[in-house]
Amino acid sequence: MSLQCGLVGLPNVGKSTIFNALSNAGAEADNYPFCTVDPNVGVVPVPDERLPRVAELAGSPETTPTTIEFVDIAGLVEGAAKGEGLGNQFLANIREVDAIIHVVRCFEDDEVAHVAGTVDPVRDVDVINTELLLKDLETVETRIEKVETAAKKGDQEAAEELEVFERLRDHLSDGNWARSFEASSADQPLHPLSELFLLTDKPVLYVANVGEEDLPTGSEHVDQLRAVAEEGETQVVVMSAELEAQVAELDPEERQLFLEDAGLPRPGLERLIHAAYDELDLITFFTADEKGAYAWTIEEGTLAPQAAGKVHSDFEEGFIKAETIHFSDFDEAGSEAAAREAGLLRTEGKDYMVEDGDVMKFRFNV
Repeated sequence: MSLQCGLVGLPNVGKSTIFNALSNAGAEADNYPFCTVDPNVGVVPVPDERLPRVAELAGSPETTPTTIEFVDIAGLVEGAAKGEGLGNQFLANIREVDAIIHVVRCFEDDEVAHVAGTVDPVRDVDVINTELLLKDLETVETRIEKVETAAKKGDQEAAEELEVFERLRDHLSDGNWARSFEASSADQPLHPLSELFLLTDKPVLYVANVGEEDLPTGSEHVDQLRAVAEEGETQVVVMSAELEAQVAELDPEERQLFLEDAGLPRPGLERLIHAAYDELDLITFFTADEKGAYAWTIEEGTLAPQAAGKVHSDFEEGFIKAETIHFSDFDEAGSEAAAREAGLLRTEGKDYMVEDGDVMKFRFNV
């Protein structure tokens, strides 16, 4: 299953324009609030210049990149946690994604209406963050009511859960995200909170949607957003929705020239994907055979059998070993035969932690 990132933001900040540019999915993008009602999903191949080289070295006839899904979710307004606008639908959709990509308007344009009348990145971020926190508080309060009843009847496990959830409620009430909550203390074991599917437990990236004149570094509005991101220990990707829309219509050669003229080394899609991988601690490994070369996405720290399971469940169930070579060694050797002769191919077992750029061949028995 692909990594899924939800594009969120206030109405009319450029989410759908960015979504169209990134996915070429043709989502409707007009100048009025709530243009997006049902979430649009675009599946995008992850650019990786290593994959064609792996195919060349392995003699594979074609390549299959790993993918990332972008979900264009309806714009949010103040009061969403209480059902204002499309709030309930928005918040339900956001529960399904792996990461939140918060698009923030950082450009001035009298012809493009802003739902609040003025451009203020800090205020706009606060509106959405507040709604996410309020919805999480509602979720936690509901859980507290449930376990409180059991705790009063003498259920020890419920009493321990109650203590955790009450501390979590206080944590959220102070404006802190669930991601920064420590669910254990010196005298209490860690309690799993994943079953709550809290919105503020998800990693967040900010996209500063700027005018072309503010590329590549940004503007005063972007600086304000960077300060917010730094406080939340996350990143800001500076993009121009209009420019990305133009780039998406060009062929590869024209695209590169266009980006160079704009002072951008890479298109916004690549920068956004790399930032998302970084926030989610994701890495890529490769497999290659006579049918093709493939890229696979896993979490950093994944062991070889579980990585094999990404390719096929039988590979994990009957895992024996993995013949492994790092891409850089493979590239330098020039062929599998040369790599083998140089002793660069390694045999790794069940305890091997896969590294970014590993090229792997799994041996299994079912």
